[in-house]
Amino acid sequence: MRRRLAEVYGVPVAAAHGDGLGELVLTVLSQSTNDRNRDVAFLRLRERLPSWEAVRDAPVEAVERAIQPGGLHVQKSRRIQEILRAVGEPLDLGWMRAAPVDEARAALLALPGIGRKTAACVLLFAFGRRDVPVDTHVSRVATRLGLLRPGAGFEELHDAMLALTPRGAELELHVNLLRHGRRTCVAARPRCSGCALARMCPREGVATWQ
Repeated sequence: MRRRLAEVYGVPVAAAHGDGLGELVLTVLSQSTNDRNRDVAFLRLRERLPSWEAVRDAPVEAVERAIQPGGLHVQKSRRIQEILRAVGEPLDLGWMRAAPVDEARAALLALPGIGRKTAACVLLFAFGRRDVPVDTHVSRVATRLGLLRPGAGFEELHDAMLALTPRGAELELHVNLLRHGRRTCVAARPRCSGCALARMCPREGVATWQ
């Protein structure tokens, strides 16, 4: 499956960017919006409040105005400030680069509103640690392929996906499953006739997938 996905989408490569706080904020901004609006909101926030301390300490209305293009700006501005305050001093997550993964994950999950997917995004994208974010697309594709149990909770989904992912392929498998879920294995009308994974998919009809 991994090989066939790579033949279609290539093998994604992205160096860990090291900004754990930025990844946290980005995931909050991504809720209930598209990637473009998320990115516009994030860039405006960084331009108007250039440090995370400034974001944390600014009047909440200033954060709201900065991230307004991302939608739900009132709720998101408060959540972002809650998270930054909960991190404490120093306002930095760089220690997660070398800490045991379980310890770093536990610290992220202790922050307000942070679940397994967001924690996995921070660990993988910011620090290159071994974790695999399971979003809606990854969950849908992997469940249809029989890799994940239908109806499984977030903890089980993430544990199972991490267990089946070869070490070193965390970024590749996450990104390519996400791409496949967006372009081919879509929610309502999956494009099975042109699917590179059709022969290995135990499908029983679209009705059983929804």
